[in-house]
Amino acid sequence: MIQRLLCIISILSLSFGIQAQEHWPQWRGPNQNGVSTSTNLPTSWNLEKNLVWKSKLPSWSGGTPVIWGNHIFLTSPSPALTEAEKEPGGNELYILCLSKTDGKELWRVKLDEGNRLWRKHNNTSPSPVTDGKHVWVITGTGQVTALTMAGKVVWTRNLQDDHGEFGLNWGYGASPLYDDGKLIVPVLHGMHTDNPSYILALDGLTGKPIWRQERATNARRESPDAYTTPTLLKHNGQTQIVITGGDVVTGHNPKTGKEIWRANGLNPENSGSYRIVASPLAIDGMIYAPTRKRPLLALPAGGTGDVTNSVLWKFDGAGAPDVPTPVSDGKHFYMVDDRGLATCLNAKTGEVIWGPERTAQGTVSASPILADGKLYVLNEYAVTTVLSAGPKFKVLSTNELDDTYTLSSPIVSGSRIFIRTATHLYCLGMN
Repeated sequence: MIQRLLCIISILSLSFGIQAQEHWPQWRGPNQNGVSTSTNLPTSWNLEKNLVWKSKLPSWSGGTPVIWGNHIFLTSPSPALTEAEKEPGGNELYILCLSKTDGKELWRVKLDEGNRLWRKHNNTSPSPVTDGKHVWVITGTGQVTALTMAGKVVWTRNLQDDHGEFGLNWGYGASPLYDDGKLIVPVLHGMHTDNPSYILALDGLTGKPIWRQERATNARRESPDAYTTPTLLKHNGQTQIVITGGDVVTGHNPKTGKEIWRANGLNPENSGSYRIVASPLAIDGMIYAPTRKRPLLALPAGGTGDVTNSVLWKFDGAGAPDVPTPVSDGKHFYMVDDRGLATCLNAKTGEVIWGPERTAQGTVSASPILADGKLYVLNEYAVTTVLSAGPKFKVLSTNELDDTYTLSSPIVSGSRIFIRTATHLYCLGMN
């Protein structure tokens, strides 16, 4: 009887593991850390090798797709119809659903109008989030929309109408977080507004506000602005929301939004240009907080109040990230800077294991992912450098897709890798 029970538990555990590998429900994956447990992923590809399918997209976007089952959700402007629309894309803002099997479009829904070019991105940069029953998305215009998996709009509301205009220097670009029935949306700004920064929780089913927590900061000029996505910290049976921006990293109670702790030190020289793009990472009782290149801080979970003095280590050397969010398996901590230089640290001590080492030439805005014993680094020219994960730097392959301007991060589902470029969504797998 005991053996039979253990067998059932083992099968169920395997089943849940397989499900977790199939879904990539939010920007940084099933565990919000850029790590996938999938195996049998391709190491090399091009337009003829290991290309399962590619799907033409309406326009370009920095938004990363998300996946649940056979559904791929992604945002896009409408096609550019005039010369003035070439750079930002068309004026209409959409969410699309594609089939994971063949890339065919299943449906598209117009979310809002009002696209704009914000230097390197447009108003479709935030990635959707899904729980397999609904999908939620926010645009750079502040329009928040909940839809069914079939594309039926459940509710909408506009954050700028509800809480005042966004005041970020480079437009709104944070992706929402979904947790326990709540949609968590950060608005951290200050360059072009005197309105306070805040974190908002909306009921996922109705869109009604659950709580709104203002987030104080002494940051000046552009430094209150943050384009970061919150992450969940799970430690000792407790869950917290962790977010960076405004020169600090903070932890919040997900039921109330109340701030539990904060750490200073992300802008030690009080610069007025320390906007933050790379998002925080929480894994194995550790919190990692990138800032504008450096310093990157690592601190232990479990603190309350001012935890600045609890910082375990900081990285202040060359190769610290600015835009790409780091990735870690809890043992090794990998980061890639905007120039494509990759570095591996000991996740617990911050000791440099290798790097900075060169990946394919080109600017990197996408965040790296870790899967199948490999580190995938995608640059803006749609060239992916595949590195061997672990304590030795080794380039396994460099793969081109003959495309341009790639800002989205690669994602994994099953034994497939998905890469969104300026023109297409590519599905890659071992043929």
